[in-house]
Amino acid sequence: MYVITVRRELIVLVPAPIRTLRSEIEHQMKIHNYTLSKLSQQSGINNGHLSLILNANPPRPMTIKQLDAIGRAFDQPEGWLYELYSEECFRHEKVSRPRVIPYFIKCVQIGRFDCVEAVVSIMLEDLKSSLLILFEVAEQLFHTGLKQESIPFYRYVIENERNNFSDIFVMSQYRLFVASQGLDAEENWRAVIRFEPYRKRLPENIQLDAHLKLANLCFTLQKWKDMERYADELRELATILYKNELRKKNSDKISEPLKATYHLVAYYGLGFLLKALALKHQGFYEQSKEYTLGYADLSWFETLDETGQFEVKRFQLWAKGNLFTLDMLIGNIGVLPDYLQYLRVNPHEILPGLVTIVKAANMHTFQIEDVLHEFSYEISRFDKYEDVFKRGLHLRFRFDLATYYFQRGKYVEGIDTISFCIALCQGMNSDETFLLECIKLYEEHKFKT
Repeated sequence: MYVITVRRELIVLVPAPIRTLRSEIEHQMKIHNYTLSKLSQQSGINNGHLSLILNANPPRPMTIKQLDAIGRAFDQPEGWLYELYSEECFRHEKVSRPRVIPYFIKCVQIGRFDCVEAVVSIMLEDLKSSLLILFEVAEQLFHTGLKQESIPFYRYVIENERNNFSDIFVMSQYRLFVASQGLDAEENWRAVIRFEPYRKRLPENIQLDAHLKLANLCFTLQKWKDMERYADELRELATILYKNELRKKNSDKISEPLKATYHLVAYYGLGFLLKALALKHQGFYEQSKEYTLGYADLSWFETLDETGQFEVKRFQLWAKGNLFTLDMLIGNIGVLPDYLQYLRVNPHEILPGLVTIVKAANMHTFQIEDVLHEFSYEISRFDKYEDVFKRGLHLRFRFDLATYYFQRGKYVEGIDTISFCIALCQGMNSDETFLLECIKLYEEHKFKT
């Protein structure tokens, strides 16, 4: 940039002064009439440190916290001079890990992704060290709840790591899969497709969670065959790791216990439970019963601590409810009173329980008005759920309830229910096939009201 200076009749192009962190700070000191001591007092930064930052040759690099403190001393907004901070991130042509990581975290927190991109473009000239730093930033963001904000950093790693078997590449694929999940069904399925090839390259303890998340996500997407496959893989992996834990227990060698999010018995039981669910939704009720019995009593599982014992009891409870479910779907309506009592005692099971009851009523033509009345308050609150799993169940409940009303000639109630279901589908960008089913049901009955 140049500044035009006129000297008599001669026009001279004079280079404009280059803006730097220190020149801007010095300019503010003049405006506010601050001495070094005054700035130290206002910012809380040691006077000697400030002198080294501003006057030493070469100057001491400042941290992002120090820049923020100086900005507050001058009543500047958050993020002041962040676009100039990149000069502090590099020394001797190498990136400074202690300064760049806090800088990136703060940029993300205040939405200055422009600053991140500018520094990353320089960092990527030295991939080996830079990718490790970018991965660390992503991990910090991910584990502090900023999952969406971590996505660009995981993508930097994925797009620039040449070794597709490296730990940071595979873990970045997994974190991206987890962070990308939301209410958009199409994006969730794309996340599954992107991640699937890498699931078995993860450490085994993390593979447990990966297979569990894949199976759960396929449940919400109604991809029953894929859900079966991931449930099988989860069960097989849990079995292998269980045998390994038994060998460790019986060995004289001291070894580290398995580190996983849940107790190993939970993964083993969930392998059966998810398989049973996938079979149930395909209409294979007797097969589903077999897998349900597979987790109904896991008390034989060794290495059960207090947490493990708690998980065993939970699976016993779930198996009881799911066996009621399967009996209902097969046509054994006599279990309905016992099933309703089970739901009263376990209110968190009301949504999936009503899904089953309405479906069974449609299949075997029995009345459920009393059931709908009893749980009318809970039904009125189903649309409050934000969890993608429960929202998927809610969609299925509304669709089957509309079918129930139409079968009994209650066309006004049916149209209201299927219209609500269509609105829910559109709001969460649900599976297009399911949306078309809803529209078809609406079109078949709209003139019967």
